[in-house]
Amino acid sequence: MRVVVPFAAETPKTRLESVFSPDERSRFARAMLVDVLRVIADTGHEPTVVSTAPLAVADLELPEAVAAVTSVTVDERPLTEAVNARLPGGDGAADGTGTDGDSDCDPVAVVMADLALATPGALEGLLATAADVAIAPGRGGGTNALVVRHPAFRADYHGTSYLDHREIAQSVGADLETVDSFRLGTDIDEPADLVEVLVHGRASDRALACLREFGFVLDDRDGRVGVAREGNRASE
Repeated sequence: MRVVVPFAAETPKTRLESVFSPDERSRFARAMLVDVLRVIADTGHEPTVVSTAPLAVADLELPEAVAAVTSVTVDERPLTEAVNARLPGGDGAADGTGTDGDSDCDPVAVVMADLALATPGALEGLLATAADVAIAPGRGGGTNALVVRHPAFRADYHGTSYLDHREIAQSVGADLETVDSFRLGTDIDEPADLVEVLVHGRASDRALACLREFGFVLDDRDGRVGVAREGNRASE
């Protein structure tokens, strides 16, 4: 199974700009990407990062074993188009697979780069499904991770993509399985989402270490848990 990880390398995590500087946003986005790549490698799969701009594997400072199985390809197209090119039956042009090799018929998993809470066990639960299309939905109707085996299925990441993907699967006659997973269903987009990393992050996670380095702590002074920056108790 091919595992694709889309990554916005140039302007990552714009919805965190109220609490992060541009450099911090970039560092945090890459930290989450590293965690996701480690999880994928721990399931025995080889991830391909589909980046909107050139990105060197060496710059990510991955563990040696993870770096050895990670590749990067650049695709400047919007997310939907870049993903669809790599699904079974897609043109595969950007990866050089074409439609003449066997790889264009392999199942493809698409895992978002901001799933900072993902674990190998949670991801394996998705990858092990036998359905033509399996989806781990995110909060708010998004699609956080996706496995596609049906050659006629095409993704559409606009709006409530989980509902759209259900309809698309039905329209092409693909059977669908929804995987209910807290760790795959939690993507880190908004300042409030940082709470989840501080609460549920693992000691080995790069994203958690990054937040702590930036000085973020939990703040429950008002009876509601948020985040604050040490020295500035009003970040969220």
